[in-house]
Amino acid sequence: MNDAARKIAPIKPAEPLYREAPNNIEAEQALLGAILVNNDAYYRVSDFLKAEHLYEPLHRKIFEVASEIIRMGKTANPVTIKTFLPSEEKVGDLTVAQYLARLASEAVTIINAEDYGRAIYDLALRRALITIGEDVVNIAYDAPLDMPPQAQIEDTERRLFALAENGRYDGGFQSFNDAVALAVDMAGAAFERDGNLSGISTGIMSLDSKMGGLQRSDLIILAGRPGMGKTSLATNIAWNIAAAYEPEIMPDGSFKAKNGGVVGFYSLEMSSEQLATRIMSEQTEVSSSKIRRGDITEHEFEKLVGFSQTMQKVPLFIDQTGGISIAQLAARARRLKRQRGLDCLVVDYVQLMTGTGKAGENRVQEITAITTGLKALGKELNVPIIALSQLSRQVESRDDKRPQLSDLRESGSIEQDADVVLFVFREEYYVKNMEPRDPADPKYAEWEAQMEKVKGTADVIIAKQRHGPTGTVKLAFQAEFTRFADLADPTFIQYEEP
Repeated sequence: MNDAARKIAPIKPAEPLYREAPNNIEAEQALLGAILVNNDAYYRVSDFLKAEHLYEPLHRKIFEVASEIIRMGKTANPVTIKTFLPSEEKVGDLTVAQYLARLASEAVTIINAEDYGRAIYDLALRRALITIGEDVVNIAYDAPLDMPPQAQIEDTERRLFALAENGRYDGGFQSFNDAVALAVDMAGAAFERDGNLSGISTGIMSLDSKMGGLQRSDLIILAGRPGMGKTSLATNIAWNIAAAYEPEIMPDGSFKAKNGGVVGFYSLEMSSEQLATRIMSEQTEVSSSKIRRGDITEHEFEKLVGFSQTMQKVPLFIDQTGGISIAQLAARARRLKRQRGLDCLVVDYVQLMTGTGKAGENRVQEITAITTGLKALGKELNVPIIALSQLSRQVESRDDKRPQLSDLRESGSIEQDADVVLFVFREEYYVKNMEPRDPADPKYAEWEAQMEKVKGTADVIIAKQRHGPTGTVKLAFQAEFTRFADLADPTFIQYEEP
């Protein structure tokens, strides 16, 4: 055949350009048959399998009706179910009633019901993955104004992570023996961990002794008035955890923190350079103001250079995005956990975050959405989250400046959602501002004596703790280096509790 003839030769029909979504109709029939013969089969799959997980629409309806009947304490069989299904619908040459009878008659045993259920569930997850993938492609092509690429990435990550978390069979009740085994494992891990703590050590022993470390999935609110040092305490704790990181290789090849951990720090108020300068000041005992001015000696510069090399190896990751939303924060935290691991999150601070942005939502509702989202994220990622918070100005109007739970600013949900509420209080800050102008004033000596009592100390007030005692932890505070530490002599108390 010459070239011209070849060009006009009939083209062979192409294969159909479609693929059927993953499904297993036979497994669905086997499961439904087992349930119709013996309703106990339903309880083997009811914990994880829902009607929407079945592929065939009629099978979904049968499973849904059977579920309702069984939950009402009645018997689900072909006779009781058929009245709730469309009688005119046909399954091939069979009526629905005949199809139900066929399902029941061909059921052999309920032993494999759970295996059938899991196979159906896994196929449903695969179909959900396909749907997410199709949505990613279609939305990327359409380029809607209300969903820029970054928002689409965050939404996709959220949907994938939700699918990963929901796509498990480990929900529901567990026996008390299993719960005891988990408790013993936790105690064993605490025994082997430095400091014998059940949670992650803050690096401040007196605080750990009250809290048992930072417990996984806890939302820890760290609050205080401006100038109290809440950001300093947060950076101290974050650095201590990251610097103590000691990985342990698991049997599957993954890594788990034996001591310390990988830390994610959301710095909404300060830039990453400012935060790094603070940490360098804390650890090298070179004043941050001197670092900023360049007013340092050669020896101090060598200390800074040496410490900067140490910082490069420490798993502390900083996100300095201002006004970040709870959805963005969650998406980035999931990404960090997936790529580098994650053992602790710090958010500085809650009031600088933005909420869901729903129309008509006031600031109190927005803060409620943020704290609820942080609590859910902590449980989802199984990490403690330290969220800093401002206190209302009503503290300043009281004679006793010690903060209370009612001082938490803008929302009672902060107090409700938190597992632990810590207040940073430095009486030195208030006493210093009361200095008499005239040194000859008789009250000046009284002020000096009072200042001497409180100088260099700080209180961390544990106002709420779900699984431990409340109380006050006295710490040393070095203002020049913005560093909190245990008092050299733990019995040293400069002033009585009010």
